Amino acid sequence: MRKNSIKNVRINSEVKKELAELIRDGVKDPRVSPFTSVTDVEVAPDLKTAKVYISVLGDEEKKQSTLDGLKSAMPYLRSQLARTVNLRITPELRFLLDNSIEYGMRMSELIDEVTERDKEMEERK
Repeated sequence: MRKNSIKNVRINSEVKKELAELIRDGVKDPRVSPFTSVTDVEVAPDLKTAKVYISVLGDEEKKQSTLDGLKSAMPYLRSQLARTVNLRITPELRFLLDNSIEYGMRMSELIDEVTERDKEMEERK
């Protein structure tokens, strides 16, 4: 199975959906921020590992504590994933921070600032 095959894409999306739900509803660790999003999942073609990209709204300390909480909840998440997703092998989960949402929000703010400055310059003329 190739990494970008249709089967692999479906597995990635199904694992992403289930993990997002499990993290939101199932993980009771207070270290895990309620503002945690699963942005992407890459399951290896052999189904042995999965990279789970998460985005956490907050400072660096909040991000690190959320990562620690998710790493300690990994056995629970993996067992629940085995129950809900019918795979031959349940992948080992690796959690990685994804800053793309924060980056996008920052770019949007910068664009808004530039647009506002342009409007002010137009009004002065």
